[in-house]
Amino acid sequence: MANLNVPLYDPRLVQPMREELTRIGFEELRTPAQVDAVLGTTKDTTLVVVNSVCGCAARNARPAAALAIQHAQRPRKLLTVFAGQDGDATARARSYFTGYAPSSPQMGLFQDGKLVFMLERKNIEGRPAQDIAADLTAAFDRYCREKTSDVSH
Repeated sequence: MANLNVPLYDPRLVQPMREELTRIGFEELRTPAQVDAVLGTTKDTTLVVVNSVCGCAARNARPAAALAIQHAQRPRKLLTVFAGQDGDATARARSYFTGYAPSSPQMGLFQDGKLVFMLERKNIEGRPAQDIAADLTAAFDRYCREKTSDVSH
């Protein structure tokens, strides 16, 4: 997969889609080294959102993530990679999604460095953001020990 970092869309047009997550506290990872520096080392609960330009990312996934992180229990780390823009970083993040095929959008929850919950495109597309957020918050309740007030921003 040579040269995965050639963006499919004009980066200026995609910037507002990136900012929907970064402005609410997600750290954007744009290189494989950045992905490994976090996912390869952290034991913190971590939500990784594979962002995308597709309609279901805009209509369902990003709004669901925004709703879910308002929950009393939530992951300590919030990360995002952008499919179709930062291909190498996205491929590296997906390499941690053991047992799941790549999809966009996609949301994985890690606990103690292990993937414990996954929402794939098939779990996102065509569903209201509130229902997707409910799936995420149920996973947060199960796997996240820290409360929002304990999370440093």
